[in-house]
Amino acid sequence: MIKIVIADDDSIVRNGLKTIIEQDKDIKVCGVAENGIVAYDLCRSMSPDLVLMDMQMPACDGSDATKRIKTDFPKIKVLVLTTFDDKETVSKALSSGADGYVLKGVDEDKLSNAIKSTVMGINVFGTAVFNSIKNKYVSRTDKNQAKLTPREKELLTLVAQGLSNKEIAEKMFLSDGTVRNNISSLLEKLNMKDRTQLAVYAVKNDYI
Repeated sequence: MIKIVIADDDSIVRNGLKTIIEQDKDIKVCGVAENGIVAYDLCRSMSPDLVLMDMQMPACDGSDATKRIKTDFPKIKVLVLTTFDDKETVSKALSSGADGYVLKGVDEDKLSNAIKSTVMGINVFGTAVFNSIKNKYVSRTDKNQAKLTPREKELLTLVAQGLSNKEIAEKMFLSDGTVRNNISSLLEKLNMKDRTQLAVYAVKNDYI
């Protein structure tokens, strides 16, 4: 059973989402929150598998809440569910550590699948969000792009697809240790801190 917390400042939305989501017998809503502070407290008391996080909330918005939750409860996944797909909101969510980003209005089955995939460790981006990043806000002139070797580009693509080191090792016929070292080298080469930044870079430079 997947336990989730719904964070949204609109009570109608919270209750509606709870009703919709719990139609899937594999998912249980263990708490609802009207802002990021309550969502954080529920993470401490309920230990959910995932928080379904709105971005625009009073007192503590989705970006700040995501950052606090991912810092203090790194095993809890955060899936952003919002009406906004503008560059600033998407960037804030990803830089805060969100594990996925989908837009409100997604159908019931796709939302359930997004929750399950995110809990399994697969980074999920709704089609509209992905296309917004790729087509509207992408700069394809990044000076670092041309410096990557074919193998580095392959590694970057696999990281952006959410594959684990073991899965990447199998696809590239490398050892787990070599993959870890290569990812560290890639992070250093691109002056980045983590896999999320690599994923954003891959999207911005049209690798996926």
